[in-house]
Amino acid sequence: MPELTISDVIEIDEPVPFVGKHLINGEWISGSETLERVSPSHGLVVSISAKGTASETENAIAAARSAFESDSWSGLSGKQRATTLLKVADLIDANVERIAAQETLESGKPIAQSRGEVGGASDLWRYAASLARTGHGDSHNSLGEDMLGIVVKEPVGVVSIITPWNFPFWILSQKLPFALAAGCTVIVKPSEMTPSSTVMLGELLLEAGLPAGVCNIVLGHGEPVGSLLAAHKEVDMVSFTGSTIVGKLITQACSNTLKKVALELGGKNPQVIFPDADLESAADAVVFGVYFNVGQCCNSSSRIIVHEDIADTFVQRVIELSKQVKFGDPMNPDTQVGAIVTDEHNTKIHEYVQAAIEAGAKLELGGERLPIDGLGNQFYQPTVLSGVTPDMDIAREEVFGPVLSVLTFRTLNQAITMVNDSVFGLSAGVWSENVHTCIEFSRKVEAGTVWTNTWMDGYPELTFGGVKQSGQGREIGRYGYEEFLKVKSILMRIGRSRTPWVEQRA
Repeated sequence: MPELTISDVIEIDEPVPFVGKHLINGEWISGSETLERVSPSHGLVVSISAKGTASETENAIAAARSAFESDSWSGLSGKQRATTLLKVADLIDANVERIAAQETLESGKPIAQSRGEVGGASDLWRYAASLARTGHGDSHNSLGEDMLGIVVKEPVGVVSIITPWNFPFWILSQKLPFALAAGCTVIVKPSEMTPSSTVMLGELLLEAGLPAGVCNIVLGHGEPVGSLLAAHKEVDMVSFTGSTIVGKLITQACSNTLKKVALELGGKNPQVIFPDADLESAADAVVFGVYFNVGQCCNSSSRIIVHEDIADTFVQRVIELSKQVKFGDPMNPDTQVGAIVTDEHNTKIHEYVQAAIEAGAKLELGGERLPIDGLGNQFYQPTVLSGVTPDMDIAREEVFGPVLSVLTFRTLNQAITMVNDSVFGLSAGVWSENVHTCIEFSRKVEAGTVWTNTWMDGYPELTFGGVKQSGQGREIGRYGYEEFLKVKSILMRIGRSRTPWVEQRA
């Protein structure tokens, strides 16, 4: 076994499985079939959720449409909507531990990271509340003394929100409060692997007084639930986070109705390290960037591009830090790298690593499943591969695991070319003490977010989203809020000065 830092296994009582129901028109619906979720870290059934059908999905869409047309939510003032969103934020703060523990059991992510995810999400709700009060259109009083032009922004309507398993609470909170702030009504479908935190949020929405039908939740698989939410004519917009492959399918499903689509998809995000960088800070950020959330993160910095002059020294420092990362039981608050979400995904990660080695990459650390006594083998070692070339699959495709690929460069232009030689464009990072290097890099790389001398900092005020096959549209920030709005122009003639088009006969 490589020299890794293994966390102690924490003894926990066998959890009572959380029972998840659909939320349709303000009522909890059990459904005729159920899905069980077995914890990837503990091998226990931790949730039993209703399995949605086409009928339940139709009912949820109808409830959202009825609520929207009744103006029970969209007709409220921004202040009234903001008041409800702020209540939800307070309730999230009061329920962090309960939601985070369930999320860790379902996903395998470290409990400390679940607490940060859930606790941090309340800030998104508070910022969305501020936008509900401050959003506005435009007026044009320069069109002539007899004309007034007004541009108003209205809710886009009924929105389907489809979320993934890796950050189920955070990603929902990047979408839902902004849709609600805009006055939309929604139907949410969480991943069948991590449904419970969404249901728990539904409980908080009702407690906060959200009117019936404004937010509906349908649990289950992509087929039939997700596909119907994308294709249905009564849905005005789809907001989806997940794989690029599924994102393309959703776009196709939406094409017949030409509804609006917002997609946050995959990434193959690089950090570029120059010789003049603060190398200790850069190495720590690289380790954080690739192992956070067990590497199962769209913003994972799964490839680093290091200047040739410092590559060997820098990689050795990354390896040293990787060995110190606390790995193991996700219920241990000290753990930094937990379990892989499914056994099938664990196998896929390993296949990527083996293919890279066969293609000529050098395995510097890890590269194997790592059984944890008392917890099983659904864990993958922190892994570092050097000697990776741009043509290798592991340098181009999203592995979605704790695997770091190391490439090298000589010049700034070469580094920018390597960064942009990708179908993805979600995020990128640069490490240099030279501000000119950082600015030129930031301007020329094709990415929705660029970090300079840091990695994965984020704020509700700053929007998020990708370019190329990493997606379209934006989330959070004012731009994310405006995704859920449509624009209408109103032209008002003041007085009776219009020249008749039809000439009047005497």
